[in-house]
Amino acid sequence: MYVGIDVGTSMVKAAAFDAVGRQLAVESRPVGLTMHGGVVEQDMEEVYGEVVAVLEALTSAVAEPVELAGLTGQGDGVWLVDGEGRPVRPAASWMDGRAHELVDRWLADGTFETVFRRTGGAMFPGSPGPLLAWLERHEPKSLDAAKAAVYCKDMVFQRLTGAGSTTDVSDASMPFLDPRTRTYDNRVVELLGLAHRRGLLAPVSDPVATAGARGEGLPPGTRIANGPYDLPACALGAGVTSPGDGLLIVGTCLASLVATTELDLTGEPAGLYISTDRPGHWLRAMPAMVGTAALDWVLSTTGVRHDEVDGLLAGTPPGANGVRVLPYFAPSGERAPFVEPRLRAELTGVSLESSRGDLVRATCEGIGYAARHCLAAAGLTGSLAVCGGGTRSSAWMRLLADVLGRPLRVVEGEVGARGAVLAAAERYGVPLDAEVWTKPTAVVEPDPDRAAFYARGYEEHLDRLAGARARARK
Repeated sequence: MYVGIDVGTSMVKAAAFDAVGRQLAVESRPVGLTMHGGVVEQDMEEVYGEVVAVLEALTSAVAEPVELAGLTGQGDGVWLVDGEGRPVRPAASWMDGRAHELVDRWLADGTFETVFRRTGGAMFPGSPGPLLAWLERHEPKSLDAAKAAVYCKDMVFQRLTGAGSTTDVSDASMPFLDPRTRTYDNRVVELLGLAHRRGLLAPVSDPVATAGARGEGLPPGTRIANGPYDLPACALGAGVTSPGDGLLIVGTCLASLVATTELDLTGEPAGLYISTDRPGHWLRAMPAMVGTAALDWVLSTTGVRHDEVDGLLAGTPPGANGVRVLPYFAPSGERAPFVEPRLRAELTGVSLESSRGDLVRATCEGIGYAARHCLAAAGLTGSLAVCGGGTRSSAWMRLLADVLGRPLRVVEGEVGARGAVLAAAERYGVPLDAEVWTKPTAVVEPDPDRAAFYARGYEEHLDRLAGARARARK
């Protein structure tokens, strides 16, 4: 069997596949997040412990030898480790907002734009540059104690294999990597006041690093490949590799990706260009801060269960009886397709006559409008695949097809883990048929009348968003 490991923000998963990509089994464990005052952190020992636990459960459940394993996980944030890959402090999550004042300053003085023009990455508070700069100002002893500032999957790879600290071009893309040379841009490091911390940046392994397992969770000697991180891994797992084709990941993060061979560093600085395993090929990424997390908050607040969502969507008309949601719930504001650290969610059109269904539908519509905005900015011209936890709701998929006004190639299952296996197979020279592995499970067509309705609603969404952004800057 082939094992894909996906170390997510709220869930750690391991999936087993056979040689033609059939998903044999999945094991998962939740991992915690601590949130207070804009600070969002994770316990690295908990994360690693749950990785080992899911691997042990998976290899016990499927009595087949492991041919190889691919590793992926959440991107951004700062995971400070010592020489053995062990934490020197809790991991700062990509959702962390403590560095927003630094981002505000860099937006005002031109540093933000300069970095984007050099690297194609628009910094946000939870990206490594601002977080490292914040730690330098407020926790320099943590940086002194660290051997490397890595990313989530890199910490796991080091612990599973005993290899040294390393990362790959996809994780390194934000915000220090020059996408043309695929090496760190030392001028960017200097601009962020981190020149004397340059040694903390993990060496970039291009292509991704490989090593054998030490025996925790996987049999000793099992071949493991590290990377790419979850967004490009999902693109691989969904078969999004041809220029112009796109992927929408409806997960905790609402991520829009479009494959491209064109590197355009003009225009409004937002999102990033993710370097892939093929030089000259990038993913133009617009990873919005809040996806299913926004819906989860609304469900929790209104007391709606997840299994009630489809029924509520079916029982509420398009437009949600006038209720509107701008779904920018993240403590660190928004990062795509624009950067607005102080932007917050807005709920309008609510009255005593509004129902729970109205609130749920308005939230799903708002997330759909945000996705449409991101995909347009990313340059989508071809087909669109969709994956993530949101695909489990058939009603939401129909709503998304209508809001986006295009067919959706739904790819179910553990798509990130699937992509991690395909990346590992490429690295080890194992012949797997990527077309067979990435075949969609369904195609959802939009309804023409509802699509026309939502096209008008999208223009209204952009108008409301412009007002909200203006208020956030005051």
